Amino acid sequence: MAIEIFSRKELKYLITRCQYDELVERIGPAMRNDKNGVDGKYSVTSLYFDNAEKGIYFETKNKLKYRQKLRLRVYDDADLNSMAFFEVKQKHKKVVNKRRMLLQLAEAYRYLDEDGQAGLEHYKTSNSQVMKEIDYFRTFYRLRPEMVVSYSRHALHGIHDSELRITFDFDLRCRKEDLHIENGPYGEYFIDQNLVVLEVKVDHSVPLWLARILQELQCEQRSASKFCTSMELLNGDILPQAGYFEPKLLEEPLTGGIENGSDHELVYI
Repeated sequence: MAIEIFSRKELKYLITRCQYDELVERIGPAMRNDKNGVDGKYSVTSLYFDNAEKGIYFETKNKLKYRQKLRLRVYDDADLNSMAFFEVKQKHKKVVNKRRMLLQLAEAYRYLDEDGQAGLEHYKTSNSQVMKEIDYFRTFYRLRPEMVVSYSRHALHGIHDSELRITFDFDLRCRKEDLHIENGPYGEYFIDQNLVVLEVKVDHSVPLWLARILQELQCEQRSASKFCTSMELLNGDILPQAGYFEPKLLEEPLTGGIENGSDHELVYI
């Protein structure tokens, strides 16, 4: 069964495909391909949510100490009968928490179309508690479907370190004209196709051997938000334009966001 509630740290890097090839070769003896997909490779297509004020975007862009996102996600080829992940991704003091549930994609769309008015007990999910939290979050922030982000992923796990997970994301695209994620991964590229988003995911700290390899290959750590970069591309002059992914440190916080958003905590009903 998929893990539905977990916490970890995520370090992001922006690397070239050449660096990717070298890195995979160097870490090969200590890593294994994810059991999903073919040789750990699969596609990810996610529907992201925001409100009319773009509050979730500004929470992320301003790097509030406590920020969160809502997304509905499928893997590889999917249809309305496929299982989807509906999840809240929260970040607090550099620690990422995810609370997610499984449900049929058609059931997720029914919940959104009905705005949950039928009563949450009428939707078939793997975790009714997480369903309540998602509904509270969506209602509190007045969230609505905003855009689709998709990419190809190569995922690996540590052979001797079960806490270590590494993912490489390629061909990152976004769209807002078609919000049906069962229609697959397509849209406008929002970073150069020669670049790869690397994420190192650990419970505590990056192993020394991996840190040394990343340093030797000159992998540059970046604050790489797929969500923000896609929003900026799709919304043109409405939002600040910052290029692809930002340096590790922001020079100035941007204006916007939800009032008192940094202090808001989800109420677990």
